[in-house]
Amino acid sequence: MNIAGLDLQDLTDFSFSEISEAFLQLELPKFRANQIWSWIWCHGVTDFQDMNNISKPIRSLLAEHFIIARPAISRRQKSYDGTIKWLIRLSDGHEVETVYIPEEDRGTLCISSQVGCTLNCSFCHTGTQRLVRNLTVGEICSQILLAMDELGEWPAGKLNRKLTNIVLMGMGEPLFNYENVAKAMKIVMSGDGIGISKRRITLSTSGIVPEIIRCGEDLGVNLAISLHAVNDTLRNELVPINRKYNLQALIDAVRNYPGLSNTRRVTWEYVMLDGVNDSQEDAIALLKLIRGIPSKINLIPFNPWPGSNYISSKSEKIEKFAAILLKAGYASPIRTPRGSDILAACGQLKSDSVRLRASQRA
Repeated sequence: MNIAGLDLQDLTDFSFSEISEAFLQLELPKFRANQIWSWIWCHGVTDFQDMNNISKPIRSLLAEHFIIARPAISRRQKSYDGTIKWLIRLSDGHEVETVYIPEEDRGTLCISSQVGCTLNCSFCHTGTQRLVRNLTVGEICSQILLAMDELGEWPAGKLNRKLTNIVLMGMGEPLFNYENVAKAMKIVMSGDGIGISKRRITLSTSGIVPEIIRCGEDLGVNLAISLHAVNDTLRNELVPINRKYNLQALIDAVRNYPGLSNTRRVTWEYVMLDGVNDSQEDAIALLKLIRGIPSKINLIPFNPWPGSNYISSKSEKIEKFAAILLKAGYASPIRTPRGSDILAACGQLKSDSVRLRASQRA
Protein backbone atom coordinates (compact mmCIF):
# COMPACT_ATOMS: atom_id res chain seq x y z
CA MET A 1 0.00 0.00 0.00
CA ASN A 2 1.55 3.26 -1.14
CA ILE A 3 -0.05 6.33 0.41
CA ALA A 4 2.32 8.87 -1.11
CA GLY A 5 0.74 11.24 -3.58
CA LEU A 6 -2.77 9.89 -3.13
CA ASP A 7 -5.90 11.78 -2.22
CA LEU A 8 -7.07 11.60 1.37
CA GLN A 9 -7.98 8.00 2.18
CA ASP A 10 -10.92 7.04 4.35
CA LEU A 11 -9.80 4.96 7.31
CA THR A 12 -13.21 3.30 7.59
CA ASP A 13 -12.16 1.42 4.42
CA PHE A 14 -9.12 -0.04 6.20
CA SER A 15 -8.72 -3.25 8.15
CA PHE A 16 -6.47 -3.06 11.20
CA SER A 17 -3.56 -4.62 9.30
CA GLU A 18 -3.99 -2.05 6.53
CA ILE A 19 -3.93 0.81 9.02
CA SER A 20 -0.78 -0.66 10.56
CA GLU A 21 0.86 -0.90 7.13
CA ALA A 22 -0.09 2.66 6.20
CA PHE A 23 1.23 3.99 9.50
CA LEU A 24 4.48 2.07 9.00
CA GLN A 25 5.01 4.03 5.77
CA LEU A 26 4.57 7.20 7.82
CA GLU A 27 7.13 5.83 10.31
CA LEU A 28 4.52 5.62 13.05
CA PRO A 29 4.76 2.77 15.59
CA LYS A 30 2.14 0.01 15.68
CA PHE A 31 0.60 1.24 18.92
CA ARG A 32 -0.61 4.32 17.01
CA ALA A 33 -2.68 2.00 14.82
CA ASN A 34 -4.23 0.54 17.96
CA GLN A 35 -5.08 4.01 19.20
CA ILE A 36 -6.67 5.13 15.93
CA TRP A 37 -8.61 1.88 15.58
CA SER A 38 -10.04 2.37 19.06
CA TRP A 39 -11.02 5.98 18.37
CA ILE A 40 -12.82 5.02 15.16
CA TRP A 41 -14.51 1.76 16.11
CA CYS A 42 -14.89 1.97 19.89
CA HIS A 43 -15.61 5.68 20.30
CA GLY A 44 -16.99 6.83 16.94
CA VAL A 45 -14.61 9.78 16.64
CA THR A 46 -14.36 11.39 13.20
CA ASP A 47 -11.92 14.27 13.85
CA PHE A 48 -8.25 13.57 14.55
CA GLN A 49 -8.11 16.71 16.68
CA ASP A 50 -10.44 15.04 19.20
CA MET A 51 -8.01 12.17 19.81
CA ASN A 52 -6.52 13.50 23.01
CA ASN A 53 -3.99 10.72 23.66
CA ILE A 54 -2.17 11.52 20.41
CA SER A 55 0.22 14.45 20.09
CA LYS A 56 -0.76 17.45 17.99
CA PRO A 57 2.02 16.94 15.40
CA ILE A 58 0.90 13.34 14.75
CA ARG A 59 -2.76 14.40 14.58
CA SER A 60 -1.81 16.96 11.94
CA LEU A 61 0.22 14.35 10.04
CA LEU A 62 -2.73 11.96 9.99
CA ALA A 63 -5.07 14.73 8.82
CA GLU A 64 -2.76 15.33 5.86
CA HIS A 65 -3.25 11.77 4.63
CA PHE A 66 -6.55 10.44 5.95
CA ILE A 67 -10.17 11.18 6.75
CA ILE A 68 -12.74 9.34 8.85
CA ALA A 69 -15.86 9.85 6.79
CA ARG A 70 -19.55 9.77 7.45
CA PRO A 71 -22.02 9.89 4.55
CA ALA A 72 -24.40 12.82 4.30
CA ILE A 73 -28.06 12.28 5.13
CA SER A 74 -30.29 13.42 2.27
CA ARG A 75 -33.46 12.52 4.09
CA ARG A 76 -34.47 11.00 7.42
CA GLN A 77 -37.92 9.54 8.02
CA LYS A 78 -39.39 8.07 11.15
CA SER A 79 -42.40 5.75 11.10
CA TYR A 80 -45.25 5.74 13.57
CA ASP A 81 -43.84 2.42 14.86
CA GLY A 82 -40.39 3.86 15.60
CA THR A 83 -38.66 2.57 12.46
CA ILE A 84 -36.12 5.04 11.10
CA LYS A 85 -35.08 5.20 7.45
CA TRP A 86 -32.12 7.21 6.24
CA LEU A 87 -31.52 8.11 2.63
CA ILE A 88 -27.74 8.32 2.62
CA ARG A 89 -25.82 10.34 0.05
CA LEU A 90 -22.42 8.92 -0.84
CA SER A 91 -19.36 10.94 -1.81
CA ASP A 92 -20.09 10.57 -5.54
CA GLY A 93 -23.69 11.71 -5.15
CA HIS A 94 -25.31 8.28 -5.39
CA GLU A 95 -27.72 7.30 -2.63
CA VAL A 96 -28.74 4.21 -0.67
CA GLU A 97 -31.19 3.50 2.12
CA THR A 98 -30.59 2.15 5.61
CA VAL A 99 -33.33 1.19 8.07
CA TYR A 100 -33.31 0.81 11.86
CA ILE A 101 -36.08 -1.35 13.34
CA PRO A 102 -36.52 -1.16 17.13
CA GLU A 103 -38.13 -4.06 18.99
CA GLU A 104 -38.60 -4.87 22.67
CA ASP A 105 -35.66 -7.25 22.88
CA ARG A 106 -33.41 -5.98 20.10
CA GLY A 107 -32.68 -3.27 17.57
CA THR A 108 -31.95 -4.34 14.02
CA LEU A 109 -30.18 -2.31 11.36
CA CYS A 110 -30.91 -3.25 7.75
CA ILE A 111 -28.00 -2.16 5.58
CA SER A 112 -27.39 -1.97 1.84
CA SER A 113 -24.50 -3.49 -0.09
CA GLN A 114 -25.01 -1.99 -3.56
CA VAL A 115 -26.46 1.12 -5.16
CA GLY A 116 -29.48 -0.38 -6.86
CA CYS A 117 -29.78 -4.06 -7.70
CA THR A 118 -29.26 -6.33 -10.66
CA LEU A 119 -31.59 -9.18 -9.68
CA ASN A 120 -34.92 -7.76 -10.93
CA CYS A 121 -37.09 -9.77 -8.54
CA SER A 122 -40.58 -9.01 -9.77
CA PHE A 123 -42.13 -8.30 -6.34
CA CYS A 124 -39.31 -6.09 -5.05
CA HIS A 125 -39.23 -2.30 -5.35
CA THR A 126 -35.43 -2.16 -5.15
CA GLY A 127 -35.25 -4.42 -8.18
CA THR A 128 -36.86 -1.72 -10.32
CA GLN A 129 -33.78 0.46 -9.83
CA ARG A 130 -30.82 -0.43 -12.04
CA LEU A 131 -27.54 -1.47 -10.48
CA VAL A 132 -25.13 1.47 -10.35
CA ARG A 133 -22.18 0.06 -8.41
CA ASN A 134 -21.01 -1.89 -5.39
CA LEU A 135 -20.57 -0.11 -2.08
CA THR A 136 -17.06 0.18 -0.69
CA VAL A 137 -16.06 -1.30 2.66
CA GLY A 138 -16.26 2.13 4.26
CA GLU A 139 -19.67 2.84 2.75
CA ILE A 140 -21.02 -0.42 4.17
CA CYS A 141 -19.51 0.21 7.60
CA SER A 142 -20.54 3.86 7.63
CA GLN A 143 -24.21 2.92 7.59
CA ILE A 144 -23.63 1.26 10.96
CA LEU A 145 -21.51 4.14 12.27
CA LEU A 146 -24.13 6.68 11.24
CA ALA A 147 -26.89 4.74 13.02
CA MET A 148 -24.73 4.43 16.13
CA ASP A 149 -24.14 8.19 16.07
CA GLU A 150 -27.87 8.92 16.07
CA LEU A 151 -28.76 6.22 18.60
CA GLY A 152 -26.07 7.34 21.05
CA GLU A 153 -24.30 3.98 20.96
CA TRP A 154 -20.79 5.20 21.80
CA PRO A 155 -18.66 3.86 23.31
CA ALA A 156 -19.28 0.59 21.47
CA GLY A 157 -20.11 -2.41 23.61
CA LYS A 158 -21.86 -0.52 26.37
CA LEU A 159 -24.72 -2.14 28.24
CA ASN A 160 -28.27 -1.97 26.92
CA ARG A 161 -27.33 -1.43 23.32
CA LYS A 162 -30.10 -0.18 21.08
CA LEU A 163 -28.42 -1.60 17.98
CA THR A 164 -27.91 -5.31 18.59
CA ASN A 165 -28.38 -6.97 15.20
CA ILE A 166 -27.37 -6.32 11.59
CA VAL A 167 -29.11 -7.72 8.54
CA LEU A 168 -27.74 -7.43 5.02
CA MET A 169 -31.21 -7.16 3.54
CA GLY A 170 -31.13 -3.64 2.14
CA MET A 171 -30.46 -2.57 -1.42
CA GLY A 172 -28.42 -4.98 -3.51
CA GLU A 173 -27.31 -8.61 -3.44
CA PRO A 174 -24.53 -8.90 -0.84
CA LEU A 175 -22.96 -11.97 -2.43
CA PHE A 176 -22.43 -10.00 -5.65
CA ASN A 177 -20.23 -7.66 -3.57
CA TYR A 178 -18.76 -10.38 -1.41
CA GLU A 179 -15.19 -9.12 -0.95
CA ASN A 180 -16.28 -5.74 0.38
CA VAL A 181 -19.13 -7.19 2.44
CA ALA A 182 -16.84 -9.79 4.02
CA LYS A 183 -14.16 -7.24 4.89
CA ALA A 184 -16.74 -4.86 6.34
CA MET A 185 -18.36 -7.56 8.48
CA LYS A 186 -14.97 -8.68 9.82
CA ILE A 187 -14.34 -5.10 10.91
CA VAL A 188 -17.77 -4.87 12.55
CA MET A 189 -17.31 -8.24 14.30
CA SER A 190 -13.90 -7.32 15.69
CA GLY A 191 -13.80 -7.60 19.46
CA ASP A 192 -11.51 -4.57 19.50
CA GLY A 193 -14.18 -2.41 17.92
CA ILE A 194 -17.95 -2.49 17.56
CA GLY A 195 -17.92 -6.17 18.53
CA ILE A 196 -21.21 -7.38 17.07
CA SER A 197 -21.21 -11.18 17.17
CA LYS A 198 -21.48 -13.21 13.96
CA ARG A 199 -24.58 -14.78 15.53
CA ARG A 200 -26.23 -11.36 15.42
CA ILE A 201 -25.44 -10.72 11.76
CA THR A 202 -27.63 -12.18 9.02
CA LEU A 203 -26.75 -12.15 5.35
CA SER A 204 -29.69 -12.49 3.00
CA THR A 205 -29.15 -13.76 -0.52
CA SER A 206 -31.37 -14.60 -3.44
CA GLY A 207 -29.20 -17.65 -4.06
CA ILE A 208 -25.73 -16.93 -5.45
CA VAL A 209 -24.75 -20.56 -5.00
CA PRO A 210 -20.95 -20.39 -5.49
CA GLU A 211 -20.58 -17.78 -2.73
CA ILE A 212 -22.88 -19.35 -0.13
CA ILE A 213 -20.45 -21.95 1.20
CA ARG A 214 -17.59 -19.46 1.00
CA CYS A 215 -19.58 -17.06 3.15
CA GLY A 216 -20.23 -19.75 5.74
CA GLU A 217 -16.60 -20.82 5.93
CA ASP A 218 -15.19 -17.30 5.89
CA LEU A 219 -17.68 -15.32 8.00
CA GLY A 220 -19.94 -17.82 9.75
CA VAL A 221 -22.79 -15.33 9.91
CA ASN A 222 -26.43 -16.37 9.87
CA LEU A 223 -27.85 -17.20 6.46
CA ALA A 224 -31.21 -16.12 5.07
CA ILE A 225 -32.47 -17.24 1.69
CA SER A 226 -34.89 -15.13 -0.33
CA LEU A 227 -36.91 -18.14 -1.52
CA HIS A 228 -40.52 -17.15 -2.36
CA ALA A 229 -41.37 -20.15 -4.54
CA VAL A 230 -41.21 -23.93 -4.32
CA ASN A 231 -40.74 -24.80 -7.99
CA ASP A 232 -38.37 -23.55 -10.66
CA THR A 233 -41.07 -22.31 -13.02
CA LEU A 234 -42.47 -19.81 -10.52
CA ARG A 235 -39.13 -18.93 -8.98
CA ASN A 236 -37.73 -18.14 -12.42
CA GLU A 237 -40.43 -15.48 -12.63
CA LEU A 238 -40.22 -14.13 -9.10
CA VAL A 239 -36.45 -14.44 -8.57
CA PRO A 240 -34.79 -14.49 -12.02
CA ILE A 241 -31.35 -15.52 -10.66
CA ASN A 242 -33.00 -18.94 -10.28
CA ARG A 243 -32.51 -19.43 -14.02
CA LYS A 244 -28.77 -19.56 -13.36
CA TYR A 245 -28.80 -21.28 -9.95
CA ASN A 246 -31.92 -23.41 -9.74
CA LEU A 247 -33.68 -24.67 -6.64
CA GLN A 248 -31.82 -27.97 -6.49
CA ALA A 249 -28.44 -26.22 -6.62
CA LEU A 250 -29.60 -23.71 -4.01
CA ILE A 251 -30.94 -26.37 -1.64
CA ASP A 252 -27.73 -28.38 -1.95
CA ALA A 253 -25.63 -25.32 -1.11
CA VAL A 254 -27.78 -24.46 1.91
CA ARG A 255 -27.75 -28.04 3.14
CA ASN A 256 -23.95 -27.83 3.26
CA TYR A 257 -23.76 -24.39 4.89
CA PRO A 258 -21.25 -24.67 7.75
CA GLY A 259 -22.57 -24.62 11.30
CA LEU A 260 -26.26 -25.31 10.71
CA SER A 261 -27.92 -27.01 13.67
CA ASN A 262 -31.17 -27.01 15.60
CA THR A 263 -29.86 -24.01 17.52
CA ARG A 264 -28.51 -22.26 14.41
CA ARG A 265 -30.97 -22.51 11.58
CA VAL A 266 -31.16 -21.07 8.11
CA THR A 267 -34.00 -18.60 7.60
CA TRP A 268 -36.16 -18.96 4.51
CA GLU A 269 -37.81 -15.69 3.49
CA TYR A 270 -41.13 -16.27 1.78
CA VAL A 271 -43.18 -13.30 0.62
CA MET A 272 -46.89 -14.14 0.53
CA LEU A 273 -48.45 -13.22 -2.81
CA ASP A 274 -52.18 -13.64 -3.23
CA GLY A 275 -53.01 -16.49 -5.60
CA VAL A 276 -49.38 -16.91 -6.61
CA ASN A 277 -47.50 -18.92 -3.97
CA ASP A 278 -49.82 -19.12 -0.96
CA SER A 279 -51.80 -22.33 -1.37
CA GLN A 280 -51.77 -25.21 1.10
CA GLU A 281 -50.16 -27.28 -1.67
CA ASP A 282 -47.34 -24.73 -1.78
CA ALA A 283 -46.85 -25.11 1.96
CA ILE A 284 -46.59 -28.90 1.65
CA ALA A 285 -44.15 -28.56 -1.26
CA LEU A 286 -42.05 -26.16 0.82
CA LEU A 287 -41.79 -28.73 3.59
CA LYS A 288 -40.62 -31.34 1.11
CA LEU A 289 -38.08 -28.95 -0.38
CA ILE A 290 -36.31 -28.12 2.90
CA ARG A 291 -36.69 -31.50 4.60
CA GLY A 292 -33.74 -32.25 6.85
CA ILE A 293 -32.36 -28.71 6.89
CA PRO A 294 -32.49 -26.94 10.29
CA SER A 295 -34.82 -24.14 9.28
CA LYS A 296 -36.98 -21.22 10.25
CA ILE A 297 -39.45 -19.82 7.74
CA ASN A 298 -40.32 -16.13 7.76
CA LEU A 299 -43.68 -15.54 6.12
CA ILE A 300 -43.74 -11.98 4.82
CA PRO A 301 -47.04 -10.37 3.81
CA PHE A 302 -46.34 -8.57 0.55
CA ASN A 303 -45.67 -4.88 1.13
CA PRO A 304 -47.16 -2.91 -1.78
CA TRP A 305 -45.27 -0.21 -3.62
CA PRO A 306 -46.26 2.13 -6.48
CA GLY A 307 -46.65 0.16 -9.71
CA SER A 308 -46.41 -3.33 -8.21
CA ASN A 309 -48.40 -6.11 -9.87
CA TYR A 310 -49.08 -8.15 -6.74
CA ILE A 311 -51.27 -7.96 -3.67
CA SER A 312 -50.67 -9.56 -0.31
CA SER A 313 -52.26 -12.88 0.60
CA LYS A 314 -55.26 -12.63 2.90
CA SER A 315 -54.39 -12.96 6.58
CA GLU A 316 -56.44 -16.12 7.04
CA LYS A 317 -54.63 -17.74 4.12
CA ILE A 318 -51.25 -16.83 5.58
CA GLU A 319 -52.31 -18.26 8.94
CA LYS A 320 -53.35 -21.57 7.33
CA PHE A 321 -50.02 -21.70 5.48
CA ALA A 322 -48.16 -21.06 8.75
CA ALA A 323 -50.18 -23.71 10.59
CA ILE A 324 -49.06 -26.40 8.12
CA LEU A 325 -45.42 -25.45 8.66
CA LEU A 326 -45.80 -25.26 12.41
CA LYS A 327 -47.46 -28.66 12.59
CA ALA A 328 -44.42 -30.09 10.79
CA GLY A 329 -42.17 -28.62 13.48
CA TYR A 330 -40.89 -25.48 11.78
CA ALA A 331 -40.99 -22.07 13.41
CA SER A 332 -42.93 -19.97 10.93
CA PRO A 333 -43.51 -16.46 12.27
CA ILE A 334 -45.62 -14.09 10.21
CA ARG A 335 -43.53 -10.95 9.94
CA THR A 336 -45.29 -7.81 11.06
CA PRO A 337 -44.64 -5.08 8.48
CA ARG A 338 -42.50 -2.31 9.97
CA GLY A 339 -42.13 1.16 8.54
CA SER A 340 -44.48 0.57 5.63
CA ASP A 341 -45.79 4.14 5.90
CA ILE A 342 -42.31 5.40 4.93
CA LEU A 343 -41.62 2.60 2.37
CA ALA A 344 -39.10 1.03 4.75
CA ALA A 345 -40.65 -2.44 4.90
CA CYS A 346 -39.25 -5.57 3.28
CA GLY A 347 -39.07 -5.21 -0.51
CA GLN A 348 -39.89 -1.50 -0.47
CA LEU A 349 -36.44 0.07 -0.41
CA LYS A 350 -35.52 2.17 -3.39
CA SER A 351 -33.35 5.25 -3.38
CA ASP A 352 -35.56 8.27 -2.92
CA SER A 353 -33.11 10.08 -5.20
CA VAL A 354 -34.57 8.14 -8.12
CA ARG A 355 -38.09 9.23 -7.26
CA LEU A 356 -37.05 12.79 -6.46
CA ARG A 357 -35.17 13.23 -9.74
CA ALA A 358 -38.17 11.87 -11.63
CA SER A 359 -40.50 14.30 -9.90
CA GLN A 360 -38.13 17.17 -10.63
CA ARG A 361 -38.17 16.32 -14.34
CA ALA A 362 -41.98 16.32 -14.45
